[in-house]
Amino acid sequence: MYLLLCIAIVIAAIVLGARLGSLAIGFAGGLGVLLLGLVGIPVTREDIPFDVIGIIMAVIAAIAAMQRAGGMDFLVHVAERLLRKNPKYVTYLAPVVTYLMTLFAGTGHTAFSTLPVIAEVAKEGKVRPSRPLSIAVVASQMAITASPISAAVVFMASILEPVGVDYLQLLAVVIPSTFLAIFPTAFVSNRLGKELDDDPVYQERLEKGLVVPPKGSDFVPTKEGKLSVWIFLIAIVVVMCYATAISDQVGLIQDPTLPRNEAIMSLMLATAVVITIACKIPASEIATTQVFKSGMSACVCVMGVAWLGTTIINAYIEDIKTLSGDVLQTYPWMLAVVLFFAAALLYSQAATTKALMPAALAVGVSPLTAVASFAAVSSLFVLPTYPTLLAAVEMDDTGSTRIGKFVFNHSFIIPGTLCIALAVALGFLFGSIIL
Repeated sequence: MYLLLCIAIVIAAIVLGARLGSLAIGFAGGLGVLLLGLVGIPVTREDIPFDVIGIIMAVIAAIAAMQRAGGMDFLVHVAERLLRKNPKYVTYLAPVVTYLMTLFAGTGHTAFSTLPVIAEVAKEGKVRPSRPLSIAVVASQMAITASPISAAVVFMASILEPVGVDYLQLLAVVIPSTFLAIFPTAFVSNRLGKELDDDPVYQERLEKGLVVPPKGSDFVPTKEGKLSVWIFLIAIVVVMCYATAISDQVGLIQDPTLPRNEAIMSLMLATAVVITIACKIPASEIATTQVFKSGMSACVCVMGVAWLGTTIINAYIEDIKTLSGDVLQTYPWMLAVVLFFAAALLYSQAATTKALMPAALAVGVSPLTAVASFAAVSSLFVLPTYPTLLAAVEMDDTGSTRIGKFVFNHSFIIPGTLCIALAVALGFLFGSIIL
């Protein structure tokens, strides 16, 4: 009865946060921790993922500085040129663009700036916008589990190193498996729904004058914007080179005084300083950028939700080992299923990884299974309340990207589920060769 009460508290907190949305997801997580403590569950600040939060804050600081300098506008300009040259293939190119931008930046919030371009290019090419928008949103979420500087990947690498899988091996599996999963998913997505001209919702909105005709862009990138992008790119290369140098497999630097997590945080903050000085931007205005606001909101969400999940799991870790150990040993793919549904509720790749992956390894899940299943923490699209998903719906004025009456029958559920399933299968394939 006591266990059921604890589970009810956790579920109620998650549902409350999901209903309120945004920062309230983290707030509700904190409320859940408070209630667990009051009913007798041990609560400790050591369960707060300060390392994950620190990485998110540092990376977001650098990206926000780049956005204020015009770097994000420059990246969108490059993406727009690519998409406009090939409007008929927008369903295949759009997810590549959002995937690479997230891989490069370490945050899926970069997708916000490209979604209007994707919707407009799709209309130009007479392509149903829901097709490229749905897979583009999913790809941006999936790329978090492959980005060298994302908090989820860095934390995952830290818990895998003791079991013999280093940072580079993790990237060698997750980058190709998640990236290649995009293309068959895009092929399927390109056949979902009626053609745009045959869609009655589109025709109705067209008659009412609710569909804005496509229009080109006359944006001219600034030299500061280009410079900020190059500075950020160099910083990412330095991070990867340093992580390689201190890895056990390469061992160029023995007993480093600057560990990998600390190196990422300090280097990203240093990058923000360099961009601020080199591009002559007002430091006070960096906090006003959309990336900064979204990123700091993500920190609060990760803090509350991950603390909640880790608290309840640590309290019952022995029971979890007993119940799930044999099942996961016999059916290793079940870990991906658990992560899929957990991430759909926890709303964060980093929070889900922090809350569940250590427990999975503790019950005897093999490193191969953990790495291959990692992509399943990208299921933030299941509940149609995630910001980038809602933005895609709002930006598609044709009405083709929509949320159905039954909540789960929305434009993202099929592409997202298929993409994750393919990424996990490819993860097992590549992992069996590399690990």
